[in-house]
Amino acid sequence: MSAEKAKQNNYRKFIIWFWLIFGGPVVGLLVFVLCIRLFSDLPNTEELQNPRTFLATEVYSSDMKVLGKYYAENRTNVKFEEISPNVVNALVATEDARFYDHSGIDLRALGRAIFGGLTGSSASGGGSTITQQLAKMLFPREDLSKMGLVLRKFKEWIIAVKLEREYTKQEILAMYLNKFDYVNNAVGIKSAAQIYFGTTADSLRIEQAATLVGMAKNPAYFNPNRFHDRSEGRRNTVLRQMEKYGYITKTQCDSLQKIPLKLNFHPEDHNEGLAPYLREYIRDVFLKKWCEENRKPDGTKYDVYRDGLKIYTTIDSRMQRYAEEAVREHLTELQQSFNKELKNKKNAPFAWNVNKEEIKSLMYQGMKRSERYRVLKKGGMSEAEILKNFYTKVPMTVFSWKKEIDTVMSPWDSIRYYKGFLQTGFMSIEPQTGYIKAWVGGNNHKYFQYDHVQIGHARQVGSTFKTFVYALAIQEGYSPCYRLPNVRTCIDMPAGQPQYCPDNAAGEEKYNGRIITLQQALALSINYVSAYLIKQFGPQAVADLAHRMGVVSKIDPTPSICLGTPEISVFEMVGAEATFANKGTWIEPTFVTRIEDKNGKVLADFAPRTEEVMNEEKAYVMLQLMKGVVDIGTGVRLRYRYKFKQPMAGKTGTTQHNSDGWYMGITPDLVSGCWVGADDRSVHFDHGDQGQGAQMALPIWAKYMQKVYADKTIKISQGEFEKPAKKIDIEMDCSKYNKELESGVDDSFNTGEEN
Repeated sequence: MSAEKAKQNNYRKFIIWFWLIFGGPVVGLLVFVLCIRLFSDLPNTEELQNPRTFLATEVYSSDMKVLGKYYAENRTNVKFEEISPNVVNALVATEDARFYDHSGIDLRALGRAIFGGLTGSSASGGGSTITQQLAKMLFPREDLSKMGLVLRKFKEWIIAVKLEREYTKQEILAMYLNKFDYVNNAVGIKSAAQIYFGTTADSLRIEQAATLVGMAKNPAYFNPNRFHDRSEGRRNTVLRQMEKYGYITKTQCDSLQKIPLKLNFHPEDHNEGLAPYLREYIRDVFLKKWCEENRKPDGTKYDVYRDGLKIYTTIDSRMQRYAEEAVREHLTELQQSFNKELKNKKNAPFAWNVNKEEIKSLMYQGMKRSERYRVLKKGGMSEAEILKNFYTKVPMTVFSWKKEIDTVMSPWDSIRYYKGFLQTGFMSIEPQTGYIKAWVGGNNHKYFQYDHVQIGHARQVGSTFKTFVYALAIQEGYSPCYRLPNVRTCIDMPAGQPQYCPDNAAGEEKYNGRIITLQQALALSINYVSAYLIKQFGPQAVADLAHRMGVVSKIDPTPSICLGTPEISVFEMVGAEATFANKGTWIEPTFVTRIEDKNGKVLADFAPRTEEVMNEEKAYVMLQLMKGVVDIGTGVRLRYRYKFKQPMAGKTGTTQHNSDGWYMGITPDLVSGCWVGADDRSVHFDHGDQGQGAQMALPIWAKYMQKVYADKTIKISQGEFEKPAKKIDIEMDCSKYNKELESGVDDSFNTGEEN
């Protein structure tokens, strides 16, 4: 063989071995990847274009504030344009510096990572691009063996390349930031910005963006709320990366690293935020029913925790905040007074006339309604074992108006402790639309989840029910100035029953036997006159009128309803009273206006039902009648104590033994109602000076309206009620008769209206 031929053979062998050594792995890898792509369960185009993500359902106020969310993951997507450039720059600089130059796989970074793995060098960094990390988040790994993990890594490379073909670089960045879990129920950049810094995703400053991006390495380990120093160090690393790649200057970097890590941390859960009782009612009642009756185009039910619905409510965030503040301010003071009275009660918090057996029964009922009892019962414990558990002292945190208290107490004693708190239900409605503007169902949703506006067991309404009795009289042609003797009235009852002869409440005796107008009688809540009126028209007619005005609770048509024995919710009472301010037309109280899907498509619009109950003239006369309550009657403290000068009408109510205090207040553009009392009717003030509606409930209404009127951004009328166009021939100026009875009513007379 010639030397030339031998040389050629050697060259041919070199080429073959070169391709075998260097090209073989590449070809093998390509074949391997092709096999994965052909035979593996990779996501198809549809799945890539519509990756499965869980989106939180958001509840909005009428002024477009997020009241709260329902979620499996607390995520709300934002567009790339709604994300601060500081976040984008920090992410690219730290996680994938050549993000804009590769197509899903950064071969240089991958080679560096492999070299680092072989040599044990930690400085080499990771090889995963942002797109690969997104692929991992969108299509999570299962529990895999080492070989399975290698195979999965190759799948993620393919998915990353496919993502780069389906989406722009900006869309990939937005998807990544929307998908990332920042812990503490902060999934996605929008939730993270709100929870950690109390701001929006587009307003994050450089150092804030660097803190959140720093969490990408390990969100639990670099959690800024738990590991302050560790998180600050990681933030500074991100800032140096931003300087390295030219996103900030060295001067900026040095200055920003000196800024202490400062959070504005307020985690989100269903107990926090505005209107928690309404939000829970929407979730547990309203949406549950709506989702049962309305389906997706594919026939499946909507999932409020995953489908990213938008619920638009009628609540005004400003009014809601003022209502919650008014409740907190008044009940803090009222509870202090109540606690002083409880100290002198041997059966505290129960009234002196409640015996031991009744107390035991009430306590046992409270135990059986508790979550602890439900869990223990479900766990298979017997009644005796459960009772022993409730008698055992354990560390716990309990509610107080000042702050939460850490203590050691038995669950049984905690039930008794909580029974001593006065509760409330407050609702405010726009009478012309039926839109509910504020809804406060209780003191604190974390500790008291019983909603006293709608869900809670309705309570006796006391003398607030008298407005239905008087409204019927006005409809039948009576005038506010109609005069009649203030004398005892007896009503015949069915055979075998004694006559019904109610007495006036304590403090009203000085008016007995005198001539009095309807306006004075309602203002002073005279029981004799209410009995006289219901005798004229019959209890069934009054009950029918109340039902036409939106009361759905059962009303037994007995004469005693004239003093307020029916049990009616705050929701029903406020809706009914709004009829007078809406020119005699009842309009259904409404709290949701529409529902949209995650893409903004309207799924449902809601319009309230209406019914004309009385004509405009009669409704106006009724308002003039009820103005006497504020001007000369049981609500007169609104004038001299709270300094209101605006026209307003209202009605107080107090039930037997001061168990329930009510106030219904009417202004031209807002009708609001409040109930105050303990969960058990046997827990109450001993005396009317504290336990009447004018003392328990009216101050909440007053404080609320003071705040509403003071807010100039809330456009509501402070003028007179609108007069009907048609002339009213009924006498309404009763001032001359009022002077005949008495020149004025001092506050000491306002002892409430006891049945």
